[in-house]
Amino acid sequence: MAIEGVDIVKAAAFIGAGLSMGLGAIGPGVGEGMVAAKACEAIGKNPREAGLLTRTMLVGQAVSESTGIYSLVVALLLLFVV
Repeated sequence: MAIEGVDIVKAAAFIGAGLSMGLGAIGPGVGEGMVAAKACEAIGKNPREAGLLTRTMLVGQAVSESTGIYSLVVALLLLFVV
């Protein structure tokens, strides 16, 4: 049972998919956590603006999550196309 080039490419694709999702999820996770923390802090300081702050927070989190979705797309391409 010899290791051929196809096996090496498949193994590299699996490792790349894992790294893509692992590293690609760190940024959105940290970013969304920081956004939520700052929004809670701002609502605590000015409760009357809670609606505006919540809307702005959700838009910011959606933009931040897009990088995680891009890493998911890259991982799926590596798993099923390569």
